[in-house]
Amino acid sequence: MATRRDFLKVTAAGTASFSLPAGKVSAPLGWGVPARKAPLRILFIGGTGFIGPHMVRAAQARGHIPTIFNRGKTHPGLFPEVERLLGDRDGGLDVLKGRTWDCVVDTSGYVPRVVRASAQMLKAQAKHYLFISTGDVYKDLAVENLDEDYDKAVLPEPTSEDTRKYYGPLKVVCEQEVRNAFPESHTIIRPGWIVGPGDNAHLFTYWLVRIDRGGEVIAPGDPTDPVQVIDARDMAEWIVRMLENRTTGAFNATGPGSRLSMAEFLYGIRGITTSDVRFSWVPTPFLLERKIRPWSDMPIWYPPIGDHKGNGLISPKRAIAAGLTYRPLADTARDTLQWFKSTGEAWESTTARRPGLTAAREAELLAEWHKTGR
Repeated sequence: MATRRDFLKVTAAGTASFSLPAGKVSAPLGWGVPARKAPLRILFIGGTGFIGPHMVRAAQARGHIPTIFNRGKTHPGLFPEVERLLGDRDGGLDVLKGRTWDCVVDTSGYVPRVVRASAQMLKAQAKHYLFISTGDVYKDLAVENLDEDYDKAVLPEPTSEDTRKYYGPLKVVCEQEVRNAFPESHTIIRPGWIVGPGDNAHLFTYWLVRIDRGGEVIAPGDPTDPVQVIDARDMAEWIVRMLENRTTGAFNATGPGSRLSMAEFLYGIRGITTSDVRFSWVPTPFLLERKIRPWSDMPIWYPPIGDHKGNGLISPKRAIAAGLTYRPLADTARDTLQWFKSTGEAWESTTARRPGLTAAREAELLAEWHKTGR
């Protein structure tokens, strides 16, 4: 059965460039408020994929001075006003030599050897290193409300650099490389599922497009099944404030701040549309018997069973204590749907790889479900 980890392994290296839609886009309190301290010189390693642009914008909004280091392949025209250093973090770091920054934000570290190279070089050139890790560093999700001290995944093949096979375990070792180089001045961010405008994986977008289309929609599992998503903009603005405050340590960047059920998730999205939508709750056994895969065929959802009993229940308490805040789900849903529509892309096409059920497959399952008389 496909898992959340399997999907992350497949998409670990995927990025997508984007432009925010025209018109008003909601922002949390503190967005655009200049920092009270002196501007920070921030080096972003990556910075033009999905989460990177949100962090660069948050830094700019608070008066900081970003520099972007990457290969220049993903959306090279983004941020023309920002200093861009072209190079390759895998063997092409020379352009960083002789420069200093107040802090580094590493958005694209997946392989320990590569992270070691940047962290070791920059330990004499920067005061603070913030690394974007993943909630997949934990050995499993078998317990509810697991915190940052929960046991970590082990890399079974120490020399492997296969990010699809060992995404989480490799991130565990990457974290250690950052700690080795910046023992007193590192921050580790372990996001849950990140959503919002520019979302390149489209798991969240599936539900927006599907509910906006209207009609009868399969609602998977039990209405109380927990889910977690965090808006990339909330995470970005919080990260910039973490840099301002020199906050160190490891933090689960999951959201929202209180438990969110699958029913609240789906009806919250329904609230942003005027479509005629009817949800049919189809239980987990029925879906699994028909080889419907949680997380990929039914995006964001995973039944709380076995090693996934704690899925959707990773504790964000430490991050909230450090200032993480959340905008309403409706704002994230509205802005993301607006962004997707602005791309002009068709959801179901022969060229785009999309998660979720096709319209035809969903209709087949609903017909079969109704035949059972339940």
